[in-house]
Amino acid sequence: MIMNKQAELIKKLTDRELLLNLYLTQLLMLAVVVVLSKIMHGSWFYPLRFLTWNGPHFLIGAGTALLVVLIELSAVKYLPKAWFDDGGINERIFHNRSPLHIGFLSLFISISEELLFRGVLQTAFGLVPASLIFAVIHVRYLHSFFLFSFTVGLSFFLGYLYWLTGNLLTVISCHFFIDTLLGLAIRYKVLDKLQKRA
Repeated sequence: MIMNKQAELIKKLTDRELLLNLYLTQLLMLAVVVVLSKIMHGSWFYPLRFLTWNGPHFLIGAGTALLVVLIELSAVKYLPKAWFDDGGINERIFHNRSPLHIGFLSLFISISEELLFRGVLQTAFGLVPASLIFAVIHVRYLHSFFLFSFTVGLSFFLGYLYWLTGNLLTVISCHFFIDTLLGLAIRYKVLDKLQKRA
């Protein structure tokens, strides 16, 4: 019922309003990061102590992102199109964006979400609770068993990468490259072409 109401509300938004809503959501997430950091860890910017430049960690994030994207593109090609229906939200967000805007948007999303879910929540509660919250917060996927399962798997994978390296750079770079590459795939209709060949 709630998801149906949300879907109807999203349909009434223009593409510009949808994009603005996305930016506001990410800004709200950053505000939550700061507040929860102070409440739970005693420091306003607690997650930043886990963000350091490390070349190998960056490459691990980028390399695993490429693997995830290849898996998703293969799934798009060989699995039913209906399994990937998110209500057209990703299509509306990315289809008219410039590559530079897609990259900026992906960076903004990856930083805000990973600071919250890995830097604050996983540090406080562990991998499993943080990963499940990450999956559930992507509410538009809850109606699709495949998309939700894929999101849960990706969430645990990102959590494991963070646990493995202890560096937010790894998961931010992984998240960034996944979103950027898939955003570009939507922008240049790669997904449509793959689905037509299936």
